[in-house]
Amino acid sequence: MSEAVTGKQRILNAMERKPLDRIPVFESFWLDTINSWQNQNILAKDELPMEHFDFDLFVKSPLNMTADINANEKIVEENETQKLVRTGNGALLRYWKNKCGTPEHIDFEVKNRSGWESQIRPLLKDKSLYEKRIDADGLYYKLQKKARQKDKFLCCGGLGVFECIHPVCGHEFLLMGMALDPEWIKDMCDVYSLLIIDLCEILFAKYGRPDGIWFYEDMGFKQKPFMSPKMYKAIIWPYHKRLIDWAHSYNMKVIMHSCGYIEPLIPALIEAGLDCLQAMEVKAGMDVIKLKKEYGQKLTLFGGLDIRVLETNNKDAIGEYLKSMIPDLKKNYGYILHTDHSIPDTVDYDTYRYFMLKGIELGSYN
Repeated sequence: MSEAVTGKQRILNAMERKPLDRIPVFESFWLDTINSWQNQNILAKDELPMEHFDFDLFVKSPLNMTADINANEKIVEENETQKLVRTGNGALLRYWKNKCGTPEHIDFEVKNRSGWESQIRPLLKDKSLYEKRIDADGLYYKLQKKARQKDKFLCCGGLGVFECIHPVCGHEFLLMGMALDPEWIKDMCDVYSLLIIDLCEILFAKYGRPDGIWFYEDMGFKQKPFMSPKMYKAIIWPYHKRLIDWAHSYNMKVIMHSCGYIEPLIPALIEAGLDCLQAMEVKAGMDVIKLKKEYGQKLTLFGGLDIRVLETNNKDAIGEYLKSMIPDLKKNYGYILHTDHSIPDTVDYDTYRYFMLKGIELGSYN
């Protein structure tokens, strides 16, 4: 392709596995990394990495899916390094105070169907709260304007149904519910999927539709998904299909993020109509080259490059690693450059920039 290609067109072509000039690029960063680079005066205050690096895709999550959005998080106890917080979902979580990370799950008020029906469901069905749930800080609208000005592929990001449920009852009660009371979990999926659609309809009526929807759904851990493919298909899949069908009805592409090992679920995700799978965590057992060979004709792959290689900050090693990966990944199009997770503050700025530029060089089709 000799003509100039916009970021939006580049992502669209990758999603449809059509010819393009080079593989598209996007990356995720831990807040600690952004803060570090701002402190080093590499990033300006409030400058987003997606703008700084001129990525092809912009994404922002504008929906608040917390059950009680009027309840401020309550600090139950704290010390110099940690704080114990009660959330608007009734969850008790322990956070680090001075660094990012997944909180420790301590307790959940909702442990079964009755807790869900009495405490959470009525709040989620309350349409008087809808406006408060949508882009309360206006940051999605600001990013949308920038994406349109720069002709970037704009994604509305947000939690999928599985990722909405576990902040309410935790993984343990969610997974036990799938086995012992699947109708309860189906009801949660039903309520959340319809809420996501309702909120997005309001958002898009106000601002216009984006180019894609990016759902976050961490459905696996090391070497296994959280559930069997059969259980996924029976309980979660119908609501993934509902969301994907709805997005496709507006000609929006659908990306799904999942950490952990979810390879056994991929055939069902393809059947649901998923356009693009993101992350593909190497240390959990995912192999993006293997997935490319098996599913590359039906599914665009986004990421899958081992973040641990970047953490060495050894550019020679990173260059050799990319040489071993990118030529296979760019075959027949349908690949977007990204690591298999997010960039931690152990990765130097110059290291990430080298990774990005080397990936673009090796991912060129000209």
